[in-house]
Amino acid sequence: MQQLIGIIIVLGSVFGGFFMMGGVFHQIWQPIELFVIAGAGLGALVIGNPTHVLKEMGTQLKKIITRKKYDSEFQRQLLLLMYELLQLAAGGLKALDAHVEAPKDSPLFQRYPLVLEEPKLLAFIVDNFRLMAMGKINAHELEGVLEQELEAIHEELNQPAKSIAKIGEAMPGFGILAAVLGIVITMNTVSEGATSGEIAEHVGAAMVGTFIGIFLCYGVLDPIANVMKQLVNQEASNKECVKVVLVTHVAGKPPLLAIDAGRRLVPLNIKPSFAQLERWINELEGRDSEPESGSRRGGGRAKAA
Repeated sequence: MQQLIGIIIVLGSVFGGFFMMGGVFHQIWQPIELFVIAGAGLGALVIGNPTHVLKEMGTQLKKIITRKKYDSEFQRQLLLLMYELLQLAAGGLKALDAHVEAPKDSPLFQRYPLVLEEPKLLAFIVDNFRLMAMGKINAHELEGVLEQELEAIHEELNQPAKSIAKIGEAMPGFGILAAVLGIVITMNTVSEGATSGEIAEHVGAAMVGTFIGIFLCYGVLDPIANVMKQLVNQEASNKECVKVVLVTHVAGKPPLLAIDAGRRLVPLNIKPSFAQLERWINELEGRDSEPESGSRRGGGRAKAA
């Protein structure tokens, strides 16, 4: 909704101002100029990026359109999933095999559908629980491995935004290119005996190319690149949260303290308080203990607290 409002403001300000100054639609509707500029930009994008970057670019653009935000419910599911996995790991990492090998078929993971909808985050979680299960690794070693992995992931996921921004910077140049081609055509009409009115119309059409290039740069592609960067940063914060939880757990801290360490990295606008986190865990353990006569897992949590 916010992006839609922004689009309306941009279009209303630019084209509304043009019409208020006496402009008419056919003066700026130059489909050939738009074809030259957009085609050149798209071609440069394809030339300058490998296939996997273009695919990731499409994925991120789709997310921008659907605009699925990471809200407090997503953070609740992520933190509780990690808590349950750590509770299972306390009984031996082998107990996690059935869940991390096929997370989409796991009843545990199925209780947290918002996390299942994030394939990169899901892969990061299960891969690193497998890593911990493969052998002994201390907290310092695990932290080093995860930091390197996150740095590589972040760099790769930021590449589409960088490419969009680079093409955005080139758009005014492509606009000038289209304008120059229009001027060439105008000069040909002069030699053919065109009237001054026809020449002026051709020059005006050529200048629209410059306008389109500048508009696409600052009004379309630059904002898109910025939103893509924010999207990648949001995904990175979720992985950072998981990293801190795992490192704190390997350092020997109880599950509740490990989850609280991850909670501290949640963005401020959706960051739950410690009391809220504890309430979520109490509700989880109350639900899980209903078939049982005692609160087996609840006792473990109270001890950790």
